[in-house]
Amino acid sequence: MAAAVTGRGVAFIRGLSAGLYSRLQVLACGHQQLSCLHTSSSLESKNWERKNRKVYPPQLPDEPCRPAEIHHSRRQIKYSKDKMWYLAKMIRGMSIDGAIAQLEFIDKKGAKIIKEVLLEAQEMAVKNHNVEYKSNLYIAESFSGKGMYLKRIRYHGRGMFGIMDKVYCHYFVKLVEGSPPKVEQRTGYDQAKEYVQNLRNRTIIHSL
Repeated sequence: MAAAVTGRGVAFIRGLSAGLYSRLQVLACGHQQLSCLHTSSSLESKNWERKNRKVYPPQLPDEPCRPAEIHHSRRQIKYSKDKMWYLAKMIRGMSIDGAIAQLEFIDKKGAKIIKEVLLEAQEMAVKNHNVEYKSNLYIAESFSGKGMYLKRIRYHGRGMFGIMDKVYCHYFVKLVEGSPPKVEQRTGYDQAKEYVQNLRNRTIIHSL
């Protein structure tokens, strides 16, 4: 009788272990399948905004005040990165008020989005970065980046189809406290002179 009970106990334990092993296999396979899926988590990384957390050492009494820097962005905008780039380049190096005034008169979707981002960054400068005057800012960096590209089917006649892309982009801006730096005025003659000088400075590789 004891031998029979022992045999039944061993069989029960073996069946229990087999069931647990099969369930663990199912869970492991499910984890592997999920890890093979493409996710856009890397696109949502906030490396640009992390620059706002940078802490500088205390300054000496005779050192000039360090200007505040504000990094802000908007991601996954339903707009072309190339169209956004033209607007971002236009306001680069301008004061915050001048850039907002210029974007007011541009009847484009990207101009409205950039204007909203600039107003958000201006508010952040006053609240989080101790900027005294919100108009005392200029745009040091302004550029766009590539976002998600979703492939979709475009149906044609006679049962044919094509592939279209639904494009998204990112917009990044950096505001710096102070007045914008003066841009050096260069004429066409100066640019041509520099180009000719660069041609004369060329050397032939592996020559004497």
